Amino acid sequence: MQRFLLLAAGACLLTRLSPGQSAALQRFPATAVELLPGPFQQAQQTDKAYLLALDADRLLAPYRLEAGLPSKAARYGNWENTGLDGHIGGHYLSALALMYAATHDAQVQQRLTYMVTELARCQQQNPDGYLGGVPGGRAMWAQVKAGQINANSFGLNQKWVPWYNLHKTYAGLRDAYLIGGNQQARTMLIRLTDWCLDLTAGLSDAQIQDMLRSEHGGLNEVFADVAQITGDKKYLTLAQRFSHQAVLTPLLARQDVLNGMHANTQIPKVIGFERIAEVGGDPAWRGAAEFFWQTVVDRRTVSIGGNSVSEHFNPAGNFTSMLEGVEGPETCNTYNMLKLTQQLYLQSGAPRYLDFYERAMYNHILSSQHPGPAGGFVYFTPMRPRHYRVYSQPQEGFWCCVGSGLENHAKYGELVYAHRKEQELLVNLFVPSRLSWPEQGLTLTQQTTFPQEERSRLELKLKKPRTFALSIRQPGWLPAGQLAVQVNGKPVTPAATAPGYLTLTRKWRTGDVVTLALPMHTTAEALPDGSPWVSFVHGPVVLAAATDTTDLRGLRADGQRMAHVASGPLYPLEEAPVLVTTTPKDVAASIRPVAGQPLTFTAAGLSGAERYQNLRLVPFYQIHDARYMVYWPVTTPEGLAARTEEIRRRDAEKRALEARTVDQVTPGEQQPESDHGFRGEQTETGLHRNRHWRHAAGWFSYQLRNPERAARTLRVTYAGGDKGRRFTILVNGAPLSQVTLTGNPEGSFYDVEYPLPEALRRAPAATSLTVKFEAAPGSTAGGVYDVRLLR
Repeated sequence: MQRFLLLAAGACLLTRLSPGQSAALQRFPATAVELLPGPFQQAQQTDKAYLLALDADRLLAPYRLEAGLPSKAARYGNWENTGLDGHIGGHYLSALALMYAATHDAQVQQRLTYMVTELARCQQQNPDGYLGGVPGGRAMWAQVKAGQINANSFGLNQKWVPWYNLHKTYAGLRDAYLIGGNQQARTMLIRLTDWCLDLTAGLSDAQIQDMLRSEHGGLNEVFADVAQITGDKKYLTLAQRFSHQAVLTPLLARQDVLNGMHANTQIPKVIGFERIAEVGGDPAWRGAAEFFWQTVVDRRTVSIGGNSVSEHFNPAGNFTSMLEGVEGPETCNTYNMLKLTQQLYLQSGAPRYLDFYERAMYNHILSSQHPGPAGGFVYFTPMRPRHYRVYSQPQEGFWCCVGSGLENHAKYGELVYAHRKEQELLVNLFVPSRLSWPEQGLTLTQQTTFPQEERSRLELKLKKPRTFALSIRQPGWLPAGQLAVQVNGKPVTPAATAPGYLTLTRKWRTGDVVTLALPMHTTAEALPDGSPWVSFVHGPVVLAAATDTTDLRGLRADGQRMAHVASGPLYPLEEAPVLVTTTPKDVAASIRPVAGQPLTFTAAGLSGAERYQNLRLVPFYQIHDARYMVYWPVTTPEGLAARTEEIRRRDAEKRALEARTVDQVTPGEQQPESDHGFRGEQTETGLHRNRHWRHAAGWFSYQLRNPERAARTLRVTYAGGDKGRRFTILVNGAPLSQVTLTGNPEGSFYDVEYPLPEALRRAPAATSLTVKFEAAPGSTAGGVYDVRLLR
């Protein structure tokens, strides 16, 4: 009985405020889909073990502290005690709800109930309904209520993105109720939303928009959900007020202004735009969400389904930074892109959304968790040839991608099937699973080892025979006419009743079996900018090659602030394998299967280096604890020498600089600034020639690490067009240099190295250097584009 009560609770999420209107399609709640043995079920079970390894009392500690209650355990470290305290607790609620609904595990349900009960005690300490782990949050929110707002991308009123932090609590309570069936969470969610209504009642729309410059997650989505849950439109109005017009307005005009924007700040906002349109807001906002999705997927997404470099959207016409950098697609971005994709698919039924969903699920999300017993989640997935990923540990790492990672692997079943009322059942993904649809007296079991085998088998069990349509997705990777269907062993010709689907309409009976032939083909995909690099895709599966297992520094990340970045040495790009072919357009034809080894291929004869002749290409999600190749440079025999030299020349300078670098921060980029203790007054950021900058009429500072006191100089990058600006650079409070920018004749970027005092090179000098840029009276400090400590 409990299972079907949960199903009903989850199903209400798609109900609109306006009576008589419903979504074109509906997904089944998580309780209805059980994963069967296969890689997704394995990932789910690994995630469940990670969830249960976490200490609920340690996650609750920030909330208890802010509520004035004694802690039952010490809070966790890493991001959980450096300003974003409590954000994982919110994700934990969502993940527990998802995992309980998917597995019906009593221990997971008990943990969810305990978390909600303990958070309720914290909320009860606050008569106004506030609940959060933001350090010093009560005083900061009082400032906001009084109209004292100092916001930037880094945070609000000197706090690290507190609205983003609080959004995780909102979303966790929503999911605990809608997915986990916890009624107490519903009451808590509404009280917390009423607190926000009261907090912002006296603020003008302009003040709220100013505040939204700080990352705030998907608050507009949650408030729209509360409107749907309660039927009260005041919450929909709140959702609209919390929709960032600086992002929405150009999207409504179909203008792509995403270059340089912090990617995962924007995606949740757009999820909210779409959710508001669903619940009864302006329908034009759906068009904005669709345009955003198209822009990101078509122009900014690599083959695995991920996007962004160092968390920011790289220039759509230049993917050089994607290939040269080590901070490739962020897992959180794909987590949120899948949420947006699901929304748009359910509203439109368009198959292109499922093609992206499948690609990202197999190749980014599934690959982002270590398959070993200890699990562990990935933050950045480098696309740089022969680099690697690092993994979190349960008691050490508490990055944003740990929070979203806890959720990712609990919800693989959410879009395997969908339905159009009681009339049509849609099979969207070829994942071993069992669907229970009690309202229709139907159980469907999908047995498959896809993509290991190119087939799937659907077996139906019904309480009584009934007529309905069974629609099978025609994947975008499978040419028309190649999806072969049999019913009870006999070939049939389904009707193509909707784009992207083949439909069988008949009276179905228990024991009916539908078998699907799903032949896969290997293709080569270029980067969106058209540069001469390709990734190989077999059906929906991205193929990659493990090149070696050397120098995997920090493979299992500790609690250090930057441990989520794979900081091992950069291997020269010119020494990576090159695909040399006389027919670059047909390069995929030379990728050959290895006999007797499913989903294993060679590129023999193509590689430009003898030692790579025996590389094996396998699904990327199978590669762990190794350096790898996802993207391959392609050239002709005649062009090999010139291309190798071009790559060598461009990469050598970068690697030499990295080898000298002790620590580095990119001003204007949110996470690097957060990781380096940014502070400042009267300071602004922007983008110039696709590079971020920061300047100040007051001052700004960073804390750079110098653990072995090896730094000899401070290198700062400026733009040639900034002239006459006067400021002081201070290190640990002492002036290092009085600067007057003179620019350069070309107006291009240039670097200046400032020698550090001898005293900083030996004990007892500090191993953390505070570098401060302070404007002279009436002038400006910066713009500064890069700050490095160099050996």
